[in-house]
Amino acid sequence: MKKTVATLAIAGVGLSVMLSALPAEAAPNTRTSPATVAWAPCTGDLGGLECAKIPVPLDYARPGGKKITLALSRKKHTVSEDKYQGILVLNPGGPGGSGLSMPTWFEGSAAQDASDAYDLIGFDPRGVGQSEPRLVCGSDYDAAVRPDYVPAKYSEEQAWLARAKDFSQKCGNAFGGLLPYMKTVDSARDLDSIRKALGQRKLNYLGYSWGTYLGATYATLFPSKVRRLVLDSIVRPSGVWYDDNLDQDRAFETRAKDFFAWTAKYDAAYHLGTTEAAVEKKYYEIRGKLKAAPAQDRVGPDELDDTYLVGGYTNSVWHYLASGLSQYAAGSADFLVVLYDAFAATSDDSGHALYLATSCTDAKWPANWAKWHRDNWATYADAPFMTWGNAWFNAPCAGWPAKAGRPVSISGRGLPPVLLFQATKDAATPYSGGVEMHRLLPSSRLVVEQGGGNHGITLTGNECLDGHLGAYLADGTVPPSRRGPDATCATLGDPAPPTADLNARSATRLPDVRVRR
Repeated sequence: MKKTVATLAIAGVGLSVMLSALPAEAAPNTRTSPATVAWAPCTGDLGGLECAKIPVPLDYARPGGKKITLALSRKKHTVSEDKYQGILVLNPGGPGGSGLSMPTWFEGSAAQDASDAYDLIGFDPRGVGQSEPRLVCGSDYDAAVRPDYVPAKYSEEQAWLARAKDFSQKCGNAFGGLLPYMKTVDSARDLDSIRKALGQRKLNYLGYSWGTYLGATYATLFPSKVRRLVLDSIVRPSGVWYDDNLDQDRAFETRAKDFFAWTAKYDAAYHLGTTEAAVEKKYYEIRGKLKAAPAQDRVGPDELDDTYLVGGYTNSVWHYLASGLSQYAAGSADFLVVLYDAFAATSDDSGHALYLATSCTDAKWPANWAKWHRDNWATYADAPFMTWGNAWFNAPCAGWPAKAGRPVSISGRGLPPVLLFQATKDAATPYSGGVEMHRLLPSSRLVVEQGGGNHGITLTGNECLDGHLGAYLADGTVPPSRRGPDATCATLGDPAPPTADLNARSATRLPDVRVRR
């Protein structure tokens, strides 16, 4: 599914649970050999960081064969060498998310002091961003305005299938030689190539969303090379990827209803209804009007759905989303278009293609469309908000031009203590993923944000969560093991609308965005 999300740093709360520490840890002997990476100052938006590129095998079964390149970024440690703890490799999720800006994410957080002991390493995975080659298929699959996601008749469903087949064929024509080597396991081996290139004995790693599956895959393949492992907003390994997407449909329905209820609570500001049901009804009324007459030939029903999907990832944008509906109901579509351009519009198909390149090949998808048809209509009956949009986002996998592999069987054998974070109402990676990963990794500790619904919960302002992260990075401290979650943090709750200029039609100032997929 489309996994772009905007998050805001918000006020935190204090660390409220007792922690248990491992024996006092001396600064590690992190290096095996001199690094082979040539760093230079980054430019543009990455100013203040260092950048580099390294070659890696396209096919790890033929390490002496064709090479591709990975783009890296670095924020160097600021502690003395005797306190240096090695590299901390960061991944924001996806598949297909760029991680080059991630070394800046610790700034101002409760975990910043602990992070200063590491070289913080961001990277663009294979095919992504500044890595080469960059995967772009040249399709207009996601261009506005698209046919309604929800097929009114079987012929419309078949038309979408034809679009999906065209997207798959264009990707095969453009990058057929790359597509068989875009599995999560390939990216996991890239992580080890990064470790070796940087001359490190072991890897420290922090990953979000798909990055949790990447980190768990790396830990399964290279358990002796793992020093610290943090997984935030966790993929359910047994559902990769068809079943996990159906799980998302149901979870996003719940989160959409949370947004509708929140908007109703502040009806004095938005005038969309005083109950969750009334606001939901208004949303679908607006969706129907946009199907008949797309706003500025930019926002039809699909574009509306994509825009409001962001609210399922983070409540930090709820005011803006509610304002967009409110202004449309009052006669102006301008702000809806602004929101679409900010949160959902794409200039090319790279992000979608990269997502598919990994998701379609990690595991087999149903080849018979009849199963997709049955499962998605059954799910839609209870979860209409995103079911068919999610189905069409993934539909190219039904005929993807690269053979699917078999998922790695995730194992925690031989791992040091691992730290897991999960919000109980996370829609993109539902809570069951955290529970399952906790079971698969016996040395793990699960920290839960009770009642939280945002996706990617550390380094966004909750000092309780960041306190656990900082303690673990500092010296390996983890919460004591107990039945169920090992530690619980209170959610920061939902934001209140701004008190001034609630529905100013000229207001176009939106939250700074941070992509976690």
